[in-house]
Amino acid sequence: MEIDGGCLCGHITYQAQIDPETVAVCHCTDCQTLSGSAFRTFVPVLEGSFELTGAAPRTYTKTAENGNRRVLAFCPECGTHIYSAPEQPGQGYTGLRSATARQRDRLPPKAQYWCQSAQPWAMNLAALEQVAKE
Repeated sequence: MEIDGGCLCGHITYQAQIDPETVAVCHCTDCQTLSGSAFRTFVPVLEGSFELTGAAPRTYTKTAENGNRRVLAFCPECGTHIYSAPEQPGQGYTGLRSATARQRDRLPPKAQYWCQSAQPWAMNLAALEQVAKE
């Protein structure tokens, strides 16, 4: 599936080819901290299937709990997180933040990872009061 998207302010834009069956939720503590929420949604993008079409992001390299070094890319203007990628090309996938895609309504998660770190309340959001708009 072809998707496109970008950051909140429009400074960074992208196009990508993804498999919507691979969209997932990550409950690791890094994703919780970076998102300011209980989890983050992402979709793995194979090398060569992702292209920045706007400005270049700012990056920060983080060593994850599992020892992998990942480059985290975000907008230098509005701070929107766009993706994470392996430090060296060819060492894994780009984790595109699926909520930044214009087609996010068609990208429901199919799996959850790092559930040992999940906030207990985040595993049953359907039980919470739902307000349509505020």
